[in-house]
Amino acid sequence: MSVDAATVRRIAHLSRIAVADSEVEHLRGELNAILAFVEQLSEVDVEGVEPMTSVTPMVMKKREDKVTDGGIVADILRNAPASEGSYFVVPKVVE
Repeated sequence: MSVDAATVRRIAHLSRIAVADSEVEHLRGELNAILAFVEQLSEVDVEGVEPMTSVTPMVMKKREDKVTDGGIVADILRNAPASEGSYFVVPKVVE
């Protein structure tokens, strides 16, 4: 797959990145190089290779899954601009 100047401009537009006309040709070359590298990766034989999430084997620390209210309602409500009882008071937005 090859990227042309129009595609570079479209990608820049979708990414909300301002790209000057003088930069388009340089970016086209870089995007084509990236795509060529990805095509190279698709040629690698990965049969029998397990997917991994890290380069070093790790075990996630787990905690007991129990529901609590945190016990700090007063501390949390202190941050609210307005509260009533143990609830946040917010402006009415729906009639």
